[in-house]
Amino acid sequence: MSDSKADFADLSGQLLISHPSLLDPNFRHTVVLISAHTDDDGALGVIINRPLGVTLGEKNDDFTFGPLSDVPIYEGGPVQTDQVILAAWCWDDDSRVFRLHFGLSEEAAREMKLADEDAEIRAFLGYSGWSQGQVEHELEQNAWLVSPVTETLTAEESGEELWKTYLHRLRPELGFLADAPDDPSLN
Repeated sequence: MSDSKADFADLSGQLLISHPSLLDPNFRHTVVLISAHTDDDGALGVIINRPLGVTLGEKNDDFTFGPLSDVPIYEGGPVQTDQVILAAWCWDDDSRVFRLHFGLSEEAAREMKLADEDAEIRAFLGYSGWSQGQVEHELEQNAWLVSPVTETLTAEESGEELWKTYLHRLRPELGFLADAPDDPSLN
């Protein structure tokens, strides 16, 4: 990651990887997919590596028998945690392009699920948001590393393993911190 402010110009479609020293429990060991970012409005995204271990069908009777019944639910962030946000993405191997569909309606998510078996569809409780200039300030403080989306995002990795994969890829020298125990006396 460079110290240039130009690097922060538009984070839309990028990933924020929390630095191992970031201790805020809302974002510790997280990977955040930024769906929108502007200088005037700030940034909006969802945490993509905190699965809750339930599906839409298990959580809500309205989804029990539909095509969205097996869509996993993730903790999206600390803002409006009672709100469900549907998102879908896919990695196109031929063109090496990441396609993101954020804030889908239930109908659009159903149609996508039926039309594209390779699309990853997820539900998020809440979202992560930053006001104007806030995410840029956090980047200058080295709280986050910025990464483009790679095919790893559509692989089976999730949870803390996804965070470690991106962290090792971006800054291998931070790998020892990613693997360190929470309590160093246990080392």
